[in-house]
Amino acid sequence: MLPVNTLHPQLRQSLFVAGTDTGVGKTRVCVQLLRAMVAAGHSAAGMKPLAAGVIHTPDGPRNEDALALLAAGNVALPYQLVNPICLQRATSPHLAAIDAGIAVDIGAIVQAYDLIRSRSELIVVEGAGGWLAPIGAPDTPGAPGPTMQDIALALQLPVVLVAGIRLGALSHALLTADAIRRSGLKLLGWVANCLEPGFADAERYVESLALRLAEPLLWRS
Repeated sequence: MLPVNTLHPQLRQSLFVAGTDTGVGKTRVCVQLLRAMVAAGHSAAGMKPLAAGVIHTPDGPRNEDALALLAAGNVALPYQLVNPICLQRATSPHLAAIDAGIAVDIGAIVQAYDLIRSRSELIVVEGAGGWLAPIGAPDTPGAPGPTMQDIALALQLPVVLVAGIRLGALSHALLTADAIRRSGLKLLGWVANCLEPGFADAERYVESLALRLAEPLLWRS
């Protein structure tokens, strides 16, 4: 992973960290980014705008990813700013929101982000699931409803893509990178996160992606 005492110059800015899927290591990458930013002398905070799945704590329901981001930064923030939409069920965010009767307000997420920005030099924002993961019910019947991409667009942040290296990763990564570019946001680069230590073709998968993605490989694990 990224050494905590180094930080690539193009990562010295606020970022949106997207994933090719759920469970590909976005939180791990975000934590490493935050630690590197702090080690480089920046004030840095993490944000998980929307999360599905909680643990129960003395302070109420909390999402584990959001707690990890809160701990990795060096800016004291209330949990509600770090994770403004915390959904109980560990399922697709749109289903969790519908079942809870919660309307996903992207404007409220932007307001929370702006409050964090007023207190922190750099912010690392972690998406939930994949780039086009549905996050809420549609505003009008028959419409598809918002996706994680809509949150990224509202924040207008450059994107780092985490590719989980396993069977199927090549198509997932290339499709996700294409979708990010088509959105108009800048894809700064990608991270290769090897999910299965025994996967024999991991190195060849990383090489295959490096040949096909114009953006740089920032680091790999």
